[in-house]
Amino acid sequence: MASASLLRLSLSNPTTSLYPKPNYPLFQPRTRIAIKPNRYHLITPLCHPDSITNNSPTSSIPLSTSSPPSTLFANWTPPRPLWRSLSALVLAGQVAHRVITGRVHRRNMLQQLERVGPGSTGVSLLTAAFVGMAFTIQFVREFTRLGLHRSVGGVLALALSRELSPVVTAVVAAGRVGSAFAAELGTMQVSEQTDTLRVLGTQPVDYLVTPRVLACILALPILTLLCFVVGLASSAFLADTIFGVSINIILDSARRALRPWDVLSSMIKSQVFGAVISVVSCAWGVTTHGGAKGVGESTTSAVVISLVGIFIADFALSYLFFQGAGDSLKYAMG
Repeated sequence: MASASLLRLSLSNPTTSLYPKPNYPLFQPRTRIAIKPNRYHLITPLCHPDSITNNSPTSSIPLSTSSPPSTLFANWTPPRPLWRSLSALVLAGQVAHRVITGRVHRRNMLQQLERVGPGSTGVSLLTAAFVGMAFTIQFVREFTRLGLHRSVGGVLALALSRELSPVVTAVVAAGRVGSAFAAELGTMQVSEQTDTLRVLGTQPVDYLVTPRVLACILALPILTLLCFVVGLASSAFLADTIFGVSINIILDSARRALRPWDVLSSMIKSQVFGAVISVVSCAWGVTTHGGAKGVGESTTSAVVISLVGIFIADFALSYLFFQGAGDSLKYAMG
C-alpha cells in the first residue's frame, strides 16, 4: 500500500522524485591563495551565491609585506660614454695581446692596409698642400719685411714636420677611415654577424678589429711623411712665385733647421693617432645597438671622439718631445 501511494504521488507530481537527491551546495567552500610579488593574500572561502551581497566585499588578509632590501646601485646604469670608453681600453688590451702572441689575420690586414694607405693618399696629399700654402700666406710676408726671409724655410719645415703633417693626416684618416670602421662594425653588430663569427669559432677581435688597428698604425706614418713632402713643396712654390723668396733659400733653411728627431717624432705621433682612431672607431662600432639609427649615432660619435683624442694626444706628445727645444731657427738662419 505504501509503495502504491508513493507511485501515485510521483505520477501526480512530476517534479517529485522517487529517490530524493542529496543536498549538495552549488559552490563548495574552498580556499585559494593569490600570489603577487613579495606578497601573499589569503582570500576568504567562496560562499554560496545567495549569501553574497553588494555590501559584503571580499576581504584579504596579507600574510607578509616584507620586501628584499635594495642595494645602493641596484637601479644605477653607467653612462654610455663611460662604458664605451672602458670597452675601448679593454679592446686595446685585447689587440695588444693578439699582436704579441701573433694571432693576426694577415690577409685581412693587407686588405685594410690597402684601404687605409693608397685609398687615403689622394685626399691627404691635397689637404696637406693647401694647408701648407695657407700657412705660408700667414707669415712669409711679415718675415720678409723684417728681413727674416732666410728663416722662412726653417719655420715651414718645423711646423709641417712637428704639427701640421701628422695632425692633418690624422684628421683626414678619422673622417674617412674611422667613420668607415665604425659604420661597418656597427652594421655587423646590429645584424648579428659578429655572433655568427663566434658560432663559427672565430673571435671578432681577431678577424675584424686587430687587422684594422694594425693597418692604421702602419699606414699613417707613411702618409704623414708624404704629406710633409707635398706640404713643404707647395709652400716653397707659393713663397717663390708670390712673395719672391727663392726655393733654394727655403730648402737650405729647412735642411739646416730640421733634425732627425723632428721627422721621427712626427712618425711616432702618427702611430699614436692611428691607434686612437682605429681603437675608438672599432670600439664604438662593436657596442652599437638600436638598428640603423644606432649605426649613424655610433659613426658620428666615433669621429668626434677620435678627433678629440687626436688633439689631446698631440698636446701630450708635443709637451713630451719638444719641451727643451728652441735652437732650431738659429741654425736655420745660418
